[in-house]
Amino acid sequence: MSDGKPDVDRDRREGLLALAAALRPELHRYCARLMGSVIDGEDVVQDTFARAFVALDDLCEVPQLRPWLFRIAHNRALDLLRSRAIRAAEPIESALEIADDTKASPVETLMRREAMETAVSRFAELPVNQRSVIILKDVLDEPLADIAALLGISVDAVKAHLARGRARLRQINAQAMPVADARIASATVIRYVSLFNQCDWDGLRALLADDVRLQQSMHPPRSGAADVGMFFTIYAKSEGLWLRPAWVEGREVIAVFEHRAAAKPIHFMWLEWREGRISFIRDYRYVGYVADDAGLVLARDIKGRMAGS
Repeated sequence: MSDGKPDVDRDRREGLLALAAALRPELHRYCARLMGSVIDGEDVVQDTFARAFVALDDLCEVPQLRPWLFRIAHNRALDLLRSRAIRAAEPIESALEIADDTKASPVETLMRREAMETAVSRFAELPVNQRSVIILKDVLDEPLADIAALLGISVDAVKAHLARGRARLRQINAQAMPVADARIASATVIRYVSLFNQCDWDGLRALLADDVRLQQSMHPPRSGAADVGMFFTIYAKSEGLWLRPAWVEGREVIAVFEHRAAAKPIHFMWLEWREGRISFIRDYRYVGYVADDAGLVLARDIKGRMAGS
């Protein structure tokens, strides 16, 4: 007689898969701000689900998946921040008056709106505990008790971090420099964009290094020119896409628009080059939410026109 374990294992995985698609954007909103980067935030999300699948094999009971995934993501992000030696200890003072979870005063509403409109990179200027609490409360609207449970601190400590973090965030936003003008696109990216917009797939494949690697969230990595070349075969089936050079977080990227006249990109990709050949492609096609908070700025060519137009 079966003990039911195979069915339980299957249910765990199916439940996680079903929840993953719905939770990924929300997890990314948290991780991107915690890391101060939409790109690093997606790396944390990707790693979170990889670790969750491995951990499922050792669990005796199906966990409450949402808090469980957030806890894995939070801990993984902290590990990465510690490895960069940028985490700053912050003593907890007496909690200030914070509105309860059921009633949002006009001031509370204003604070939450300000957090939502703050550039992702600016969150990195907050101490980690303040950063976590601000994101969970003002961006994701989590209850104070749930935030305390996730971070392993008291509700009063959450209130203290929230009050001090909000004050600091307002200072950061007030002192923030204006967004710089769009940068000029590089010749290599302009070439890639031009070939893509001309649907010259063989020309693009010719740019691939023999040991090129491709990474796409929620898909197995590809390596080698032959395997990665399938990347363009898949894109060739999506008619009307239009590429333009752009910049995200100081990194030159390629914005992908649904069609030439589209007002905003649906996702972006970035490339690494070696001796004029593409050595790495990171494509965010299947996780378009990464572009939502990216603060993407379109590049311009030497003549001052938008490259790729």
